[in-house]
Amino acid sequence: MKSVLILLDNIIHLYLWVVIISAVLSWLTAFNVINTSNRFVYSVIQTCYRLTEPALEQIRRFLPVMGGMDFSPVVLILLLMFLRNLLFELFAPGLF
Repeated sequence: MKSVLILLDNIIHLYLWVVIISAVLSWLTAFNVINTSNRFVYSVIQTCYRLTEPALEQIRRFLPVMGGMDFSPVVLILLLMFLRNLLFELFAPGLF
């Protein structure tokens, strides 16, 4: 059981980093810092978008738009951190 929890924790942690990278890449794209015509850059952006957009879209349904700022990645990061803590509190109280 401990190995399964550690595996789930690592998967959530990796997804957390994908969300952060996706948010940073979207900012860099919006300000024309990175060249999206580069094939490698474009494939990284598309991969991050495809991995994060389903979850972010669900959050955007409930989160109002605030001055053109998208706070859905912040909400998703907080939810992922909460999920990681919840896993260890419920299923492995002796490890924490």
